[in-house]
Amino acid sequence: MKKFIFLFAFCITVTNLFAQTDPIQIKKEGNDAFNAKNYSVAYAKFSEYLKQTNNQDSATAYYCGMAANEIKKYPEAVTYFDIAIEKKFNIGNAYARKAAALDALKKTDEYVATLEEGLKVDPNNKVMIKNYSLHFLKAGLAAQKAGKAEEAEENFKKVIPLNHKSYKTNALYSLGVLCYNDGANILKKAAPLANSDADKYAAEKEKADARFKEAVDYLEEAAKVSPENENVKKMLPQVKAAMK
Repeated sequence: MKKFIFLFAFCITVTNLFAQTDPIQIKKEGNDAFNAKNYSVAYAKFSEYLKQTNNQDSATAYYCGMAANEIKKYPEAVTYFDIAIEKKFNIGNAYARKAAALDALKKTDEYVATLEEGLKVDPNNKVMIKNYSLHFLKAGLAAQKAGKAEEAEENFKKVIPLNHKSYKTNALYSLGVLCYNDGANILKKAAPLANSDADKYAAEKEKADARFKEAVDYLEEAAKVSPENENVKKMLPQVKAAMK
């Protein structure tokens, strides 16, 4: 009798062991946990399933990355989104979510590079357009406030190719203001030369006018993109008047 009970108990143990390590069951439990927003369990189940199946399931890798982001396992999220990207599953959103994980890790260079790579694959992805645009608009404004005009200009120009009316307009307007201010500063510094050295003043005036012309070009482009924008409407005649 004792032997029979032992064998019966052993059989139950073995049966449970196989049930716990069955990949299909583990994936199902992961799906159930994910749908219930129990992301820690979902991550544990998905990652175990992917380990057993050699990371071949690109969809599960993507959702495992999402679960990892939710529980702040950002390095792991990057790893699983890379699997989804490699296998081209929901690739635009995989890039966007990978970038979010890198941003959380404060890996700015990798964050920007990931957005740039992602936008080549999915140029109309709204999340990536927003994050990429805001990154460079903020960087441009910070550089401008710090007196780093060239760096600011470079940052603003990154936004122009993107397909987004508001961000594109902001970048073009910011470039117009930047070029106008540069031209105005050149004229201000050259003012003492107007009476003492006409030739040098004329040369500096030419430089200033070139910057004003750049400002007009940017502002006119901004006006085409957003003809209703009041800031552009006010700024454009001011720049044109400076060129006279």
